Amino acid sequence: MAVKMEIPKEYGYVVLVLVLYALLNLWMSLQVGKARKKYKVFYPTLYAVESENKDAKLFNCVQRGHQNSLESMPVFFTMLLVGGIQHPVIGAGLGLLYTIARFFYFKGYSTGVPENRLKIGGLNFLALFGLEMCAASFGINLLLQ
Repeated sequence: MAVKMEIPKEYGYVVLVLVLYALLNLWMSLQVGKARKKYKVFYPTLYAVESENKDAKLFNCVQRGHQNSLESMPVFFTMLLVGGIQHPVIGAGLGLLYTIARFFYFKGYSTGVPENRLKIGGLNFLALFGLEMCAASFGINLLLQ
């Protein structure tokens, strides 16, 4: 049996949050590029080695802040886009919280003190869990139709 569905107009908020996160990702990648120049870590080197570069930890923290965001992006995008079909306003709100928290996660990590990433940035985990609940709700409701 097929399920027919309409995408609510509020899903536009979900799409705009997705675009906002893509812009945040672009900004983070530019910050890594600046750090490469500042700390003299040239491509294709992914991480600086402390025995070769006195600023290795500082660069690596900037790199990890972005890399961790890239590693989490597929789950975030999937949960946002799927959960937002049934819960567009809640999904967009949680996606916005996730995006803001990821900004602070990156800024905190970039200080060179990895623990700083969790001060405000730790809220990204709560937002992602909320998005997972939205996606699960959508899946359950599809099965119950």
